[in-house]
Amino acid sequence: MSDLCLTLLCPPAVEEKLLDLLLLSPHVSVFTSAPTSAHGLAVNGLSQTEQVLGRSFATQVQVIIGSAEKDALLAAIQAQFAGAGVRYWITPVTEAGDFA
Repeated sequence: MSDLCLTLLCPPAVEEKLLDLLLLSPHVSVFTSAPTSAHGLAVNGLSQTEQVLGRSFATQVQVIIGSAEKDALLAAIQAQFAGAGVRYWITPVTEAGDFA
C-alpha cells in the first residue's frame, strides 16, 4: 500500500470543523495545518480586501493517508463540507520516515 499526501485548502470559517473531522477520523494518523494565501480563485467569493490584495486567506492542511483510506476520507469531507469552498489535490509520497 502506498502513502498519499492529501492537500486541502479551506476558508478560515470552516478551518476548526475540518481539523476536528481529521482529528476524529480513523483514517488519519498525522496531518499539518498552516495559514496560507490562495491565488487564482473566483473573484466573486473574495472579500473586498482579498480582491484588492489579489489573494484569499485560507488554511492549508496536509494529510498523510494510505491509498486504501483515500476514498473513505474524501467521502467524509465531501459529506460535511460540500459547497463550503474546500479544495483538494492528492500527490504520491515517494519517501517518508522518522530520523531516529
